[in-house]
Amino acid sequence: MDIRKAYERWLERAVEDADLRAELSALDPEGEEVSDRFYRDLAFGTGGLRGVLGAGTNRMNIYTVRQATQGLCAWLLESGGERAVAIAHDSRIKSELFAREAARVLAANGITAWLYPRLEPTPALSWAVRYLGCGAGICVTASHNPAKYNGYKVYGPDGGQITLDAAERVQREIGGVDPFDGVKVSDFDQAVDAGLIRYIPEECLEKFLDAVQALSLSGGAGELSVVYTPLNGTGLECVTKILGRIGVKNVTVVPQQERPDGHFPTCPYPNPEERAAMQLGLELCEKLKPDLLLGTDPDCDRMGAAVPDGDGYKLLTGNEMGVLLLDYICRRRLEQGTMPERPVAVTTIVSTDMADAVAAEYGVELRRVLTGFKFIGEQIGLLEAEGHGERFIFGFEESYGYLSGSHVRDKDAVNASMLCCEMAAWYRQRGMTLADAMRALYEKHGFTCCGVSSFAFEGEDGMEKMGSVMDALRSAPPAEIGGAAVTARADYQTGEGVALPLPHSNVLEYRMGSSKLIIRPSGTEPKIKVYVSSRAGDMESAERANRALTEAAAEYLK
Repeated sequence: MDIRKAYERWLERAVEDADLRAELSALDPEGEEVSDRFYRDLAFGTGGLRGVLGAGTNRMNIYTVRQATQGLCAWLLESGGERAVAIAHDSRIKSELFAREAARVLAANGITAWLYPRLEPTPALSWAVRYLGCGAGICVTASHNPAKYNGYKVYGPDGGQITLDAAERVQREIGGVDPFDGVKVSDFDQAVDAGLIRYIPEECLEKFLDAVQALSLSGGAGELSVVYTPLNGTGLECVTKILGRIGVKNVTVVPQQERPDGHFPTCPYPNPEERAAMQLGLELCEKLKPDLLLGTDPDCDRMGAAVPDGDGYKLLTGNEMGVLLLDYICRRRLEQGTMPERPVAVTTIVSTDMADAVAAEYGVELRRVLTGFKFIGEQIGLLEAEGHGERFIFGFEESYGYLSGSHVRDKDAVNASMLCCEMAAWYRQRGMTLADAMRALYEKHGFTCCGVSSFAFEGEDGMEKMGSVMDALRSAPPAEIGGAAVTARADYQTGEGVALPLPHSNVLEYRMGSSKLIIRPSGTEPKIKVYVSSRAGDMESAERANRALTEAAAEYLK
């Protein structure tokens, strides 16, 4: 079907959502906007759907959500999984609506839909899948993207995001579903009466918090003072509850970012990685002088933190927090006699090399996986299949994702917030801030500076441009980058130069002595990410090397 015919069909058939109807009616049939909305179907990637809200095949709306859910039903029924699916949603625009629409489609296909009665974090959804014995899970969220986005993450029966093979199978099923005539939809209230749509009981969430609390490594952090921002997302309930459980009573929530609001009025990019998102929290810290600032993204699977440093507050990077938590967990578990035999930590290929040194110090095996926490979750599953799930002690990725237990299979900002508070309190008792602790680790293991840059490729031909960039780098590999000779190269798509047994992925890695550069197209957005890291005798030298690498990489991506 060509773009014009697709638009006309939607104009005729998309009548259930007044917002979509108004959008379609206001469009110029010959304009570029129609082309962008209908030139393709919204891609179901390795984690599910993510896209701009609105009318069209290339947008997030009730019809694309229903279509995806019908495809998910077909996969679940074909694979013989449990006929039950847990569903959670975040605070984004239309998230609750999309969750209900997914439940209606599941019920119409004879699959029980378990809905959280209110918005809850992504890790609480991962927990619910296994707690309720579901065959799959759905979390309606676009994580930390701007307000115009929403998404649809799919989880397998293990509570982790579905495998690459399962994602491909679901995508094939979706491709055969007409969004208007090929979807079964039940009446919501009738499905509730029939027991095909059920609400997840409070006990499930409390058991999730119990599981997080069981991972505590401290007798408490009662003297700690904390400023916290949920960034208008889902974290408020669970994070404040878990901090209360470990004795942190002095918690001040940033008032402008306390309540759920999918418009994210205080920051255009609700991501704790971004200083702008944490700015209101930093300003409150200047008044209250707390021991710690915590921030969680809208679906509460990522956590960022700022700590006192001199006269102000320093935002820790995801790599710094990952290294700090790895060191703290190892140290405390050895002190408490709870370190398992042959302990394992897991991180990604784009995370700091400093993790290798910290793991080696404590005799921990460090495994590296492809970018995406689903691959960390897979490692937990492999250890459990071997009968040694206790060997897993920590997993992290540089994009602010952390997990210290096997209670869930995704990054968990509730778990991370608890551990960060305990760690800050532990160092506070020793007269140190987390900034002091990080400096001590740099002194011991070398000053490693890491950074990431994103290069957007918007529009209908954005994906094609991204492909051309990667093809050009493969056909003419650079001999030097930023004035430094390339000493080693790895192509994770072909396997060339890759020592790790990893699935094929469109990633290129270059080593220049003690520096590393990785180029990776995003799996959820039209952009290429560039990761750089350099180790030197001081941070200034490492930062200078990173700047040269980043500037050189930008030339390749034009």
